[in-house]
Amino acid sequence: MDWIASLQGLVGGVLIGLSAVWLMGALGRIAGISGIIGNLITQRPKGDSAWRIAFLFGLVSGPLLVMAMGGGLGNVADAPGAVIGAPAGGVPLMLIAGLLVGLGTGLGSGCTSGHGVCGLARLSPRSMAATGVFILTAVATVYVMRHMIGGGV
Repeated sequence: MDWIASLQGLVGGVLIGLSAVWLMGALGRIAGISGIIGNLITQRPKGDSAWRIAFLFGLVSGPLLVMAMGGGLGNVADAPGAVIGAPAGGVPLMLIAGLLVGLGTGLGSGCTSGHGVCGLARLSPRSMAATGVFILTAVATVYVMRHMIGGGV
């Protein structure tokens, strides 16, 4: 077991939880990324754009800061030296996937951060159902990719 990666994941999870608690306590807002971005784009002049921009800046600058400090891109392949690389299916497929994720967050009234992190913590039945669907879809996708199509490792 890679203890360093486990500790990094633990620290990252704690920071995500703390940011969600801080946002709820300080502003009464849920840290759902799709809602933060969506409302920034669609309801920009509402007066609460500053915290949304700051939150998104933190999402982008955090990983860049880790990379600048020599942290690399992260080991996602469970192999020494492996890092996140080019999209396995190519850029067009990744664009389509991104659009489908956006469509899904619209249909599901939120994303994994809003439902999975914040909604479950508030014991929201809608978030429990949405998170269950997220997990079942992920399991089905991995099964199809690894065992039916053979595209997974």
